[in-house]
Amino acid sequence: MENSRYWIRSVARAAEVLEALAGGPPGEGLSVTEVAAACGLSKSSAFATLYTLQRFGLAADDGEGMNRRYRLGMALARLGDRARDQLSLRDVARPILVELTRTTGMNSRLAIPESDQAVVIDQVSNGERIQVDLRMGVRELPHCTGLGKALLAEMEDRQVEALIERVGLPRRTAHTITDLDRLLAHLRDIRETGYALDDEEDAEGVFCVGSALRDHSGTCAGAISITGLKPALPTWRYQELGRQVRDAARRISSELGYRP
Repeated sequence: MENSRYWIRSVARAAEVLEALAGGPPGEGLSVTEVAAACGLSKSSAFATLYTLQRFGLAADDGEGMNRRYRLGMALARLGDRARDQLSLRDVARPILVELTRTTGMNSRLAIPESDQAVVIDQVSNGERIQVDLRMGVRELPHCTGLGKALLAEMEDRQVEALIERVGLPRRTAHTITDLDRLLAHLRDIRETGYALDDEEDAEGVFCVGSALRDHSGTCAGAISITGLKPALPTWRYQELGRQVRDAARRISSELGYRP
């Protein structure tokens, strides 16, 4: 229970009822009794909340008497469209990237998929005198960068194969993956861990860890990464950095409305 003096119980109850309706079976809706049980309310409180939500178009009903069922109202679709129009990926990601740079000590970046590559649209520098050459608008190859591989891992194997047929697997360093079967196996590992590691695959002496972002519909909206000069770190430290990037990506996805 929220203890803040700004907490308004009736508003919280309405939000809980909307969440209950959202979780109802598609095409069926919920009865007052089911809404009350889901939210821990009396039937009279559940009915009053549903009645009020209906007046604003946030809930709707079908049927009569004991057969009446409630569902989400179409006003929510309009509000959802407006919310997405007002939402900027860069604005949502920026504070989390700043925090990620602070906690890891690495440069962080945000990219979106475009024309088979990852295009960097924002970055946060760690402020160190010696910097990796990172530029806004740069296009990252899909098969050998943290950002690119994070985006590739969001695709099905057949989509990856079609993309690689278009762009190829050019060798950037001695560590670059240039075999399609090996790349597909590598992407399966990325899907399992939730983050992608570029271990000197795009540039000698540079490493990058990336993780994909998802929006309210579950669609891949982009990816974030940390990048730095490769230090002599134990394997567990790279895994720790990977988890930090993955957790930051999940926070951004949550802000975008993604619910696993």
